[in-house]
Amino acid sequence: MEKIIEFRNIIKKYEMGLEVLYALHGIDLDIHKNEYLAIMGPSGSGKSTLMNIIGCLDTPSSGEYILNGTNVNELSDDELAGIRNKEIGFIFQTFNLMARSDTLHNVELPLIYSGLPKAERIEKAEQALYDVGLADRMTHKPNELSGGQRQRVAVARALVNNPSLILADEPTGNLDTKTGEEIMLLFDELSKKGNTIIVVTHEDFIAQHTNRIIKLRDGLIEEDYSNESILNNNISKDLSEVKD
Repeated sequence: MEKIIEFRNIIKKYEMGLEVLYALHGIDLDIHKNEYLAIMGPSGSGKSTLMNIIGCLDTPSSGEYILNGTNVNELSDDELAGIRNKEIGFIFQTFNLMARSDTLHNVELPLIYSGLPKAERIEKAEQALYDVGLADRMTHKPNELSGGQRQRVAVARALVNNPSLILADEPTGNLDTKTGEEIMLLFDELSKKGNTIIVVTHEDFIAQHTNRIIKLRDGLIEEDYSNESILNNNISKDLSEVKD
């Protein structure tokens, strides 16, 4: 199975005067193409640091990070920005939408940085909004949308560049339970279409949607296991389809 992420002895430390604080203590991790996984852990476990390094928003103090065949450690700041735009679709808890722009322009934004012609940008942005069920909201601004709709716009924006990886940070944190479940069902659909998705969360019910769960504690991987409930669910569905 093709690896999209390889971490080898990733260490992240911060020097505070004479004191050295370790956020990550030597992480070894492989994530494969089309995986759907959750990264969990209590406050201070290192999950936010791990997410930032995976997303090329931060760099490790030492160790090797290979993203889709590229050694991230060797990239300049400009090259890292290019990797973020091309390879990674970000979905944040706070949506991070431009308040004065309509839905279509918000989704189009990553394509502007890619330098695509306007007609092609519009076509791709419209398709991304259609894919998340917002074809009828293209001219609405964020304040004219519900929380769930705003998060769907954020999902469409993350998808529009056809990235190698979708990285979602507490994607339901600002949503009520019912709307949060709707967003996770959308993620389930994206996973079935072959997207590689990493969800960073502290919520068990969010993690239970994924196929693999990684738990961090004190900068180390404490647990890394397949989600049996999802596997058993899929097996049951397959058996019922065979019977039918």
